[in-house]
Amino acid sequence: MAQLRQDYQQFVKLDTEIIVAGPEKAEAFRDYWAKESLPFIGLPDPEHHVLKLYGQEVKLFKLGRLPAQMLIDKSGNVRFVHYGHSMSDIPPNQEIIDLIVMNM
Repeated sequence: MAQLRQDYQQFVKLDTEIIVAGPEKAEAFRDYWAKESLPFIGLPDPEHHVLKLYGQEVKLFKLGRLPAQMLIDKSGNVRFVHYGHSMSDIPPNQEIIDLIVMNM
């Protein structure tokens, strides 16, 4: 999430909202967001409703959810999906920014 925070203003300039869904309960999520001063939306999803809706995988031997990044336009159409195999398998912000610019 630090990666997203670094380029947050570029996303804002492109009229793009970042929403991070995570498996924690609301209180833990709120505390983490406050502690880290994250400027984007955090969506607690302890019952995996969002996870199931967008097909994010859970691997028990990897201790939970695998990373996933999606670009969803204002009409609700999914324009890009990346399902990672680990936290090191996340596309760089510039790749997402380029996709946003291409889809404008």
